[in-house]
Amino acid sequence: MSNPTDSIIQFQNVNFGYPGGKSILKHVTLDMGAGRFYHLTGSSGSGKSSFLRLLIRLEENNTGRICFKSKLLSEYEPPQLRRAILYLPQTPVATDSFVKDFLLQPFAFKANQDLSVPDDLELQNRLMEVQLTDTNLSDHVQTLSVGELQRVCFVRGLLLSPEVLLLDEPTSALDPESADILESQVFALCAEQKVTVVMVSHRPANFNPNNYHVLNLKDGDVTFE
Repeated sequence: MSNPTDSIIQFQNVNFGYPGGKSILKHVTLDMGAGRFYHLTGSSGSGKSSFLRLLIRLEENNTGRICFKSKLLSEYEPPQLRRAILYLPQTPVATDSFVKDFLLQPFAFKANQDLSVPDDLELQNRLMEVQLTDTNLSDHVQTLSVGELQRVCFVRGLLLSPEVLLLDEPTSALDPESADILESQVFALCAEQKVTVVMVSHRPANFNPNNYHVLNLKDGDVTFE
């Protein structure tokens, strides 16, 4: 489904399963193009989250090759890989910090020291963009609702300018209006900034048919629909 010249993620005969469990991926060969939106679907327990976790080496495939920009994932240092391929899990994790400190935590890591640190105005504007109009930089993270924290984590990730965005049910804790706003931002990132998006979601999505693709994970196989 993608032109080799714009390929960004490749699965080559990949097999994966947990010890003592069923096979989740069976001989999967897949080529994903840069700047495209992939809606990953499948029944509960089919392995959608595991598929995402493989891409940042939180899980390791049993056999086969997974490449990012034509290099094996193992050739990247983990911090380098996880900055380029950003993974946002379904359940956000709150830390004992204020919103501003939480947003700026990644900039203290050695792998991100080449990035410009955003000022308070940019941080507050980013929060406003995801309708966190009542959330202040001085608020404590642990006082936020799950939906609010999910959006704060989304903003924090985007501050690192990832090339690939992996989203695991990003709208699960949001009301329909907030979910629409978040999804529209994700679509804009893909269309305007050419960020490759892989999103697990049970919500139907509307997107440019030239960039929007549905991937279905079933019985260990991943197919385009």
